[in-house]
Amino acid sequence: MFATVPDPRDRRGVRHRLDVVLALAAVGVLAGCRTLLAIWEHIADLDPGDLAELGIEEDRPLPSESTIRRSLQVLDADDLDARIASWVLTRAGNINGRRVISVDGKTMRGAKNSTDGAAPHLISALDQGTGAVLAQQRVADKTSEVPALKDLLAPHDLTGAVVTADALHTQRHTAGWIRDRGADYVLTVKGNQPGLKAKLKALPWADVPAVSGVDRSHGRRVRRTIKAVQAPKWVEFPGAAQVLQVRRTRTTKKNGKSKRTTEVVYLICSIPMPDAQPEQVAAWIQGHWAIENRLHWVRDVTFDEDNHQLRTGNAPQAMATLRNLAISLIRLAYRNTQSIASTTRAIARKPTKAIKLLTTP
Repeated sequence: MFATVPDPRDRRGVRHRLDVVLALAAVGVLAGCRTLLAIWEHIADLDPGDLAELGIEEDRPLPSESTIRRSLQVLDADDLDARIASWVLTRAGNINGRRVISVDGKTMRGAKNSTDGAAPHLISALDQGTGAVLAQQRVADKTSEVPALKDLLAPHDLTGAVVTADALHTQRHTAGWIRDRGADYVLTVKGNQPGLKAKLKALPWADVPAVSGVDRSHGRRVRRTIKAVQAPKWVEFPGAAQVLQVRRTRTTKKNGKSKRTTEVVYLICSIPMPDAQPEQVAAWIQGHWAIENRLHWVRDVTFDEDNHQLRTGNAPQAMATLRNLAISLIRLAYRNTQSIASTTRAIARKPTKAIKLLTTP
């Protein structure tokens, strides 16, 4: 797949193929390297047999750190994203027979431009079934994330899929576009749509049967109570079939004291209740909120993305793409049985694990 990425470099003086440079960079990222210098130091420690599997002939010098940086700066990062996304999408999973895709955005704070202070903002799609990153695309600024959802998902077959997105994307034209692609949606209604939220809040929820469950993970207790009713006619979202109320009561303890917070959100879903029970829809939304932990948090904490001050050209996005690939490869290979952090540490100790992930069909 790396070999299909177009190489924009001038052929004169090129000593290393682009696919070799990308493979070496990916090996470094899989080992938990956080900077290009760390990647170069890691690959410099590989033995000749490992390097040969990645396309470096014996006694041939390695690409320098600056060669890796310049290669990432000039390549078409959106094209690299699209090619990796197509590869990962063929390995995506299902949840109860449905492919569930979560869409959310993230700003790369460490890559702020010194001229105007702007930082790259990337919108990503995560497969809830496997935790693999299905697609990523850079947007001009955060306000343009709404139309970017269509550009992000347009190249992919969405037939039968469920798309979850936060309140920013709760727009009629977005819902219509998703339905036109043969998919369903679960969209969150929050304060950015005050009129719609007020109407949903005024529904007779007290008379609606509830489904409740408790989660005690991560040192806290969270009770979720879900209610669902058929979508009223005044919910003018294309294909709207049901609306839901999700009440989350979170209890945490600190210094022997308990703190309780309650949040109520409303959802619009295009799947009728007989085909998607309230607890199933709530699980999809819970999976959507998990994109913060399963993708953004991993890139920030495990790979220290927000402190990586690579700013020039397309290199920041290309590095984010390689981090997404590393996360996807680990989750596809180990089926969520190992954490990303512990796996990268294991790969750092035994680089052949990374080479196997990249080269085994």
